[in-house]
Amino acid sequence: MTTSWTKVNADIAGCTLCQISNGIKNKVPGQGNPDARLMIIGEGPGADEDRQGLAFVGAAGQLLTRMLAAIGVSREEVFIGNVVKCRPPGNRVPTDEEAGNCLPFLRAQTALIRPQVILLLGATALKHILGPELRITRARGQFVERKGVFILPTFHPAALLRDPAKKRDAWEDMQLLRDKLTSLPEKPGTNEGRA
Repeated sequence: MTTSWTKVNADIAGCTLCQISNGIKNKVPGQGNPDARLMIIGEGPGADEDRQGLAFVGAAGQLLTRMLAAIGVSREEVFIGNVVKCRPPGNRVPTDEEAGNCLPFLRAQTALIRPQVILLLGATALKHILGPELRITRARGQFVERKGVFILPTFHPAALLRDPAKKRDAWEDMQLLRDKLTSLPEKPGTNEGRA
């Protein structure tokens, strides 16, 4: 199935499949480099993201920016998105139905970007991308290859803000991510359009 950024973004903007779309200020489709080698997937927008319509701009996003900088990666190089494109009320975890409604958008974005590596942030992204039986505490730090894409789960930056003891493990994961990106050849080709 061939699609375009224009179509995906229009489909996200027009989606009303979930009740949560009624109580938001902005959809948060994700943003970044449409030809990124690294795609980052989190859970869903928070209050800051809902207000600005951009992914990972609050405190967790600022920490993510610092984590990427620590391995020599800028936010401009990556594409950052979430499992769900609307903020669930009270920042609750999205339901399986809500995630299921949004996953086609995420799949379309992934198909357009064709990333070499995907970084999954937290339990919700892990559950919906790699499987509901997995637990972030056991799966983090271990690459899984799917269709030629290397997928690395790690803790969500919000979890690191709540529990700084997890930062050591997250730093190990970021070093693994850096080493994987370094080991892969440059991504061939470019995508048309912008995200």
